[in-house]
Amino acid sequence: MRIFLTGATGYVGSAVLDALLKAGHQVTALVRDNEKAARVLAKGAYPVVGSLADPESYRPTADAQDGYIHTAFDDSGAGVPLDRTTIDALLAAARRPRTSGALTAPPRFFIYTSGTWVIGRSLEPADESAALNPIALAEWRVEHEALVLAANAPQLRTAVIRPSVVYGGDRGLIGDLFKMATNGLVRVVGDGNNHWPAVYDRDLADLYVRIAGNDDASGVFHANDEGDESVNDIVAAISPYLPHKPDVRYVPIEEARSKMGPMADAMALDQIVRSTRSRAIGWNPSLHSVAGNAARLLEEWRAARA
Repeated sequence: MRIFLTGATGYVGSAVLDALLKAGHQVTALVRDNEKAARVLAKGAYPVVGSLADPESYRPTADAQDGYIHTAFDDSGAGVPLDRTTIDALLAAARRPRTSGALTAPPRFFIYTSGTWVIGRSLEPADESAALNPIALAEWRVEHEALVLAANAPQLRTAVIRPSVVYGGDRGLIGDLFKMATNGLVRVVGDGNNHWPAVYDRDLADLYVRIAGNDDASGVFHANDEGDESVNDIVAAISPYLPHKPDVRYVPIEEARSKMGPMADAMALDQIVRSTRSRAIGWNPSLHSVAGNAARLLEEWRAARA
């Protein structure tokens, strides 16, 4: 299939790009500059230099695709409105008539990336049917999810993937823990007994590929390894693979909020999450915990930094 991908050089998007290419799909990747274009071209994708803020910069290319995967997020203050602009632009492209093959081609699809933070605190296992009670950092995603899901139609299949905390490589919150532990001091927001649902980046990418290739896959899908590990579990698992055991400082939530803003509540969030609908379409993560794979993941982190 011909698939249009945003965020192809980002943490999630780069893993998705690799998985799509491995599965034999033709990927067109929206990138911001020539350096990123060269990176995705070297992998075997077709780069389009453009901007989320300017849908006309990629509209002609987007119109020619069979499906759309949106993983990008602009970390600037304009990130939320840009996300809405991109959703609107890609849904519009997906609804426009194909130039050829319209009678025999399956419905187009649009896959949107959200996150399990929209569920909020969940001490009992929460699957895709759980009521939403988002933390402040994720409140805006509820409306964007609803917009995508409401667009599902006979000729347009839409899906929302909610990744948990992503691990693998040298990025993300788990990567930050590796960095702090290696430097000798880990700062934990709260008491560290809160659970972080998590997912390996390559397993997450596999879920995107499965949904893209399944004409019946629509709606919400969670991506979580179901390890149910606390932050303390993860930090303790890292320590034996370091030259020196790191110190751990527990930062009170109010102090963390004063320094980190709403991100502090995300770091202290306690969640138990299940991926019931994802498993129903055959998704089965290869890694089932961070703690159980700490040595391997630490080596991945070191290799990525090198």
